[in-house]
Amino acid sequence: MKRGKFDTTILTLCFAFLYIPILILVIYSFNASKLVTVWGGFSFHWYQAMWSNEGLMDAAWITVRVAVLSATIGTILGTLAALSLTRFARFPGRILFSGMIYAPLVMPEVITGLSLLLLFVSIGVDRGFWTVVIAHTTFTMCYVAIVVQSRLLTFDRSLEEAALDLGCPPVKTFFRITLPLILPAVVAGWMLAFSLSLDDLVIASFTTGPGATTLPIKIYSQVRLGVTPEINAICTILIALVTIGVICASITSKRNELQRMRDEHAAAKG
Repeated sequence: MKRGKFDTTILTLCFAFLYIPILILVIYSFNASKLVTVWGGFSFHWYQAMWSNEGLMDAAWITVRVAVLSATIGTILGTLAALSLTRFARFPGRILFSGMIYAPLVMPEVITGLSLLLLFVSIGVDRGFWTVVIAHTTFTMCYVAIVVQSRLLTFDRSLEEAALDLGCPPVKTFFRITLPLILPAVVAGWMLAFSLSLDDLVIASFTTGPGATTLPIKIYSQVRLGVTPEINAICTILIALVTIGVICASITSKRNELQRMRDEHAAAKG
């Protein structure tokens, strides 16, 4: 067997192992039967039942709000962190600061969730909606920082220097020159942060409280009592949202790379 065919076979088996279970879940979300393992025909009945399920809809609305808020706050903080790491080569505590930014990327989620739980308990903060937002912000901002920092490392600073030489204040230079040029990376970071927050279970389970049950927690609690077709329907929608977010982030990142190559080509010609 040729090496190319062998590699293709292994890659196909890996993708099949990862995505066939997801495909089965999506297919059975359109099952007309009440039994999730018995096909009873094609139907949208369980999607209609899902929309009338107030518990699932409340959890979904909380999840979307948490994802939007945590992704937005995480994008702001992550962008500022990326600027600090790229614009200031040396400052006291830089190594510690960069280590704290990258640590949540490799730290197990159960440790992050438990540490945040102990923090909230020690300072007497009641767990609820805002504690989940804070918890999600702590790890989503790290991914944003990585994405934005990769763009800033290839950023042509001569444009900023020209604006500053012409008398433009630093803050105005950032909003008029820097931010528009790195905006695709910022948007990609926000979409990635939104997707990560949308399907988080471990950290949210440690930091949530009464009235702040997210959709992954709701699904997990119902699955423990038995899978229902409504769960398949809501999981399919969740998979679609996460997939769209990842695809949009990937497309934005590729456009950012193409724009960077065009800028370098134009600078070389000039």
